[in-house]
Amino acid sequence: MRAMVLAAGLGTRLRPITYTMPKPMVPVANRPVMEHILLLLSRHGFTEVVANLHWFPDLIEERFGDGSDYRLALSYSHEEQLLGTSGGVRNVRDFLGDSFLVISGDALTDIDLVAMREAHESHDGIATLATKRVQDTSQFGVAISGSDGRIQGFQEKPDPSEALSDLANCGIYMFRKEIFDFFPGPGASKAAGPGDPVGFADWAMDVFPRLLEADVPFYSHEIDAYWNDIGDLAELRAGSVDALTGAVTVELDGELVDGYRSGDAPVEGALEGPVLLGAGCTIGDDVRIDGPSVIGDGVTIGAGSRLREVIALPGAEVPASAVLVGAIAGWAG
Repeated sequence: MRAMVLAAGLGTRLRPITYTMPKPMVPVANRPVMEHILLLLSRHGFTEVVANLHWFPDLIEERFGDGSDYRLALSYSHEEQLLGTSGGVRNVRDFLGDSFLVISGDALTDIDLVAMREAHESHDGIATLATKRVQDTSQFGVAISGSDGRIQGFQEKPDPSEALSDLANCGIYMFRKEIFDFFPGPGASKAAGPGDPVGFADWAMDVFPRLLEADVPFYSHEIDAYWNDIGDLAELRAGSVDALTGAVTVELDGELVDGYRSGDAPVEGALEGPVLLGAGCTIGDDVRIDGPSVIGDGVTIGAGSRLREVIALPGAEVPASAVLVGAIAGWAG
């Protein structure tokens, strides 16, 4: 089974970070979130992957190259204009083969993709959607399914009092190639706006409603695994904390200080973990950092500063005697 990583979005809710980098390159635990996805794919036996690119594509290609560092064969599909969540998939249909995975390049998850594939192959449906139970349905699109898991409908961010389901759609899909028979014709997307290109299409607005109208079976695969779409700054903070504390199984990059430490290089001050220290960071005298905090590669923190629950993105500079609480410190370039 081949895989597609969706990596073309603008990440508007993560601005101002995404003014200078694409959303899949936003770091969680000192690794771009897309790197966590590539490592996940590799661990679960995927070897051939394609990613669609649009916003700052060079940054993604420079980081991941041909995928060989992750034991993957990684190729790219460039979109001069965004084609939507499913239009970009249709654009590479010849690569994807008979059955394939689609996963967001900005999701933080440790989903068991082997189990999902087994579920997908156990039924004759055209698609399998990963879903997870959530408490606040107003933040998610939810899938309504029968006792056999067959999808019967959707609600978009319903108030909990009106929700017919608490199964959030995780945006992780397995499809059979026949899914392309249910795409809208060129330029016919319900989701397309006046400036959108021919071929724009969206799963929720265009494809899934067609499956329901045609009474085509497709199924929910409920997961217990961690899942966070890193959709905004609050979710970035939450995902970073969850990575440090082990709530999600991902590979950290840097030195994890998980207790109290004082006076050991490269820190002249004191740390109260968990604090993740990236490579090449410079931390001045009499600095105090309380976790959970992530200090990225090449970060400079001036003497006498006090940081608590801070994410310092790679290259950030915190001036001397600064006080940051619950902040994201970045580099404006």
